Amino acid sequence: LKPDSLRTQLETSLERLQCARVDLFYLHAPDHDTPVEETLRACHQLHQEGKFVELGLSNYAAWEVAEICTLCKSSGWILPTVYQGMYNATTRQVETELFPCLRHFGLRFYAYNPLAGGLLTGKYKYEDKDGKQPIGRFFGNTWAETYRNRFWKEHHFEAIALVEKALQAVYSRSVPSMTSAALRWMYHHSGLQGAHGDAVILGMSSLEQLAQNLAATEEGPLEPAVVQAFERAWHLVAHECPNYFR
Repeated sequence: LKPDSLRTQLETSLERLQCARVDLFYLHAPDHDTPVEETLRACHQLHQEGKFVELGLSNYAAWEVAEICTLCKSSGWILPTVYQGMYNATTRQVETELFPCLRHFGLRFYAYNPLAGGLLTGKYKYEDKDGKQPIGRFFGNTWAETYRNRFWKEHHFEAIALVEKALQAVYSRSVPSMTSAALRWMYHHSGLQGAHGDAVILGMSSLEQLAQNLAATEEGPLEPAVVQAFERAWHLVAHECPNYFR
């Protein structure tokens, strides 16, 4: 995140997008080899030139967010207004310190990995890792190992089974899919607050998945027994929850 690199990356993106500015420019992850003051000063200059509207952060620890906001405010630089972070029903590390920090400094939270890379769809089995699998989030691509290390834990599959059992018991005749339940948890039972502008980043690999995910966002809250099952699921995996920061 050196100043020259920031400028090159942003201006190259603008050229490829064929536009004069973008609405949101993210610092995707900390660069621990570059003083943060240099990075933020360069961001402010690019903002002054009209190349982006809002500054966002992603994968920063809560203390780093506080440091950045304090430094920007004292220096008269553009303040970050959005934080993109990893958050779902079985990955809730952000709730303890990051959410209070964001509320204090007025940043919106955009959640990525709301389905834990697809694990919360319920379509995978723990034993799948030992056999040949079709190309997807967890197999056959450059990020597959990262995602397996992040979510492919035996306790995660046990947690999903807990929720699936609760769905069967509560809804019996018309059982929501695991995907639907996980997204409804995000929209109705998580720490996200629409009043603060929080949002969920939905992913998909097909138009069919997009339609299913969008439909789930329109469905109502889950029954209390299923919400309780999600709580038990979280406590089952909390000890091996991946860090939200880098």
